[in-house]
Amino acid sequence: MGVRMLPIDRIDSNPEQPRLAFDEETLQELSASIREHGVLQPILVRPIAGNRYQLIAGERRWRASKTAGRETIPALVDDIDDETALEISIIENLQREDLSPLDEAAMYDRMIRDHGYSVRKLAQKLGKDKGYLENRLRLADAPPEVRELVSVRKDTLSHAYELLKVDDPKKRKRLAEQVARGELSLVKLRDRIEGRGARSATADSGSERDDGWAEEAPVEPSEETQAGWVPVHPQPAPTGDESLVAAKQQLAEAVEDMISVLQAPDVMRSIPDTDRANLAKYLTIAKLKLENAIAVVRSGDRR
Repeated sequence: MGVRMLPIDRIDSNPEQPRLAFDEETLQELSASIREHGVLQPILVRPIAGNRYQLIAGERRWRASKTAGRETIPALVDDIDDETALEISIIENLQREDLSPLDEAAMYDRMIRDHGYSVRKLAQKLGKDKGYLENRLRLADAPPEVRELVSVRKDTLSHAYELLKVDDPKKRKRLAEQVARGELSLVKLRDRIEGRGARSATADSGSERDDGWAEEAPVEPSEETQAGWVPVHPQPAPTGDESLVAAKQQLAEAVEDMISVLQAPDVMRSIPDTDRANLAKYLTIAKLKLENAIAVVRSGDRR
């Protein structure tokens, strides 16, 4: 096996290609780079009938090269069986940073359903945690509204896992729409699902829904909302010793909820770098506010 220059028109796409979609904008960028610098990394193909070749790895480079008008492409040619070819294709795609959770879930699902892998064997083969694969596989058969939510907003992956706990299709769809609009944080969503939210005080107010939940007022998108983070803003409590005790309890619960969310499986992996930076900024601001509160308590300043 060695690198050979193969005619692009003699290479066929792999019908078992595990990736469902290719971003057109990034393909155009890659095509422009190939026009200027050529293909720096060979693709991998295997020989098939009719003096042709089937693509195993490098479909983006192959597509971009065709767009760039190139007639040949560097390729490694190897006689690989079907199962190994699929494994290589999946592993190559899993190494891409822009791979969507839905594509990832579909790949795992195909390996298990069509190729007889157990979750444990697949986890060992790919070097992934078994629990991580199990979570992703839940997306493979997720309802349309959950899949749409994940495809539109990647920062809602943990929300999607929570929505999968809801059996009522109407309620699940309504909650998914609220999450997509940035109206429900993960903590608020859990409260809704587990029945801990505030219910409407009167049935004749005209704002109560058919499932007993009061309609929420529209939320203006804030900086945190646009980044996928919706902080909880409790109503100001009346002053006094009892309100201080209540505020301390709310603070403790909020910190515990935040830690719980950050330690949940896949949360850190699913947050883009920009959103993670925004969250760190938000937490730093909260830290400064707490330090100010500590200074007030220590000084006894009543202003």
